[in-house]
Amino acid sequence: MCTKKLTYLILVVSLAAVSAYGQTAPPPFRGITTLEQLQPSPLPLEQAFPFYVSEVSPGKMRVTWNLADGHYLYRHAFNFIMKQNEGSEVLDVNALIPSGLKKTDQFFGQIEAYYERVSVDLNLTTVPSPEAFLIIEYQGCADWGFCYPPQKTLFKLTP
Repeated sequence: MCTKKLTYLILVVSLAAVSAYGQTAPPPFRGITTLEQLQPSPLPLEQAFPFYVSEVSPGKMRVTWNLADGHYLYRHAFNFIMKQNEGSEVLDVNALIPSGLKKTDQFFGQIEAYYERVSVDLNLTTVPSPEAFLIIEYQGCADWGFCYPPQKTLFKLTP
């Protein structure tokens, strides 16, 4: 009879343990992480590559970019020209572009890049008219693999 009680007790305890385990909630479903969710979103251009133009002295300008973390500009994509007005011919601008960091880029191979901050000094080859403007061209990418399209910005010059 003692064996029967012991067997009964073991059965009750086992059932209680199984019942208690069955009543615990399963862990919440977190869904499936897709590759899209792991990929960062590109910053707006104005946040990735903000820049300003300042006059250093008459006929000399400086364009300075303060790049977002993890973003870089291509040296080979810089181009600077001037026009006296909308319909006029293109005038050369002498640009002093500093050396950049040499690296292998997934899009262009061996390149020079700029991180954090870069300034380009410009010497205008003629006195600007009241309607004159600079055309500033550049291109950059994010380290994680997003490449922004080439940019062309007009900057109004005032004599």
